Amino acid sequence: MTTTLSAKAESFPIRGTFTISRGSKTAADVVLVEARDGAAAGRGECVPYPRYNETVEGALADIARLPPGVDRAGLGRAMKAGAARNAVDCALWDLEAKRSGTPAWKLAGLPEPGPVVTAYTLSLDTPEAMGKAAAGNAHRPLLKLKLAGEGDIARVEAVRRNAPKARLIVDANEGWKPEMLPEYVAAMARLGVELIEQPLPAGKDDALAGLKRDVVICADESCHGIDSLAALRGRYDAVNIKLDKTGGLTEALAVAREARRLGFKIMIGCMLGTSLAMAPALLVAQLADFVDLDGPLLLAKDRPDGIEYRDGLAFPPKPALWG
Repeated sequence: MTTTLSAKAESFPIRGTFTISRGSKTAADVVLVEARDGAAAGRGECVPYPRYNETVEGALADIARLPPGVDRAGLGRAMKAGAARNAVDCALWDLEAKRSGTPAWKLAGLPEPGPVVTAYTLSLDTPEAMGKAAAGNAHRPLLKLKLAGEGDIARVEAVRRNAPKARLIVDANEGWKPEMLPEYVAAMARLGVELIEQPLPAGKDDALAGLKRDVVICADESCHGIDSLAALRGRYDAVNIKLDKTGGLTEALAVAREARRLGFKIMIGCMLGTSLAMAPALLVAQLADFVDLDGPLLLAKDRPDGIEYRDGLAFPPKPALWG
């Protein structure tokens, strides 16, 4: 029986406003894909990202152009890597799991997944506001701070004062300049930051080569599929794998294994989506050193049967959700 695909746009309100260096948003706009084969159906979700010239409308159009009966093996030839392919790939994984009665983790050749510590993200704001947010989340084991450039040291200092026991990672979202690096990286080390995501713009990160550092520097916007890894050696210590960048779970697992072979630490991250987007990423999280899969915690409402978050841990998805 031929597998059929359907896709639709959905919007999930955010609790308050989520701000990074590139702007603010009040809703997570996602694309939901359903793959159906007779009585069995699988689902996948993606978050088209304007930074990569993606839109919800464009993703829907790309999915509509897929040939009938496409499978995971042919998906990489039929679609370019990106958010749209991710939703289809994950829907096909889920369909295969539902149809066969075999969990997705077993289909992927992975050990049975367990709970993982996930970061909780603090939105970009003034040092005072971020300090207050840190105080309200000081019980969480790992905080991720959105940064922007000028004033970032004061922001991290405020968070550290108000959450002295939390582990910290920071994400500059390409907002720093090369001349900032010596002072800012040294300050992050002094404040106990364990990882700095994408300090410089992708493609303009030559200054990271040979930079003295006591903090892990992680590529995000500079890291997509396997083909991007070789150019990151000598500049970055870790790579942030996101399924919306790799184009699905299939490629994400391949990137994780190749990144490990090349000596990179691994971070698994997410766009701002629901538990359906986090579920397949939690399989990759079993291979990661740093996990940032907190999207549903930032939403006003999640999907039914959502990921369980407890004591800073994200638990594997229920089959009713995915996989």
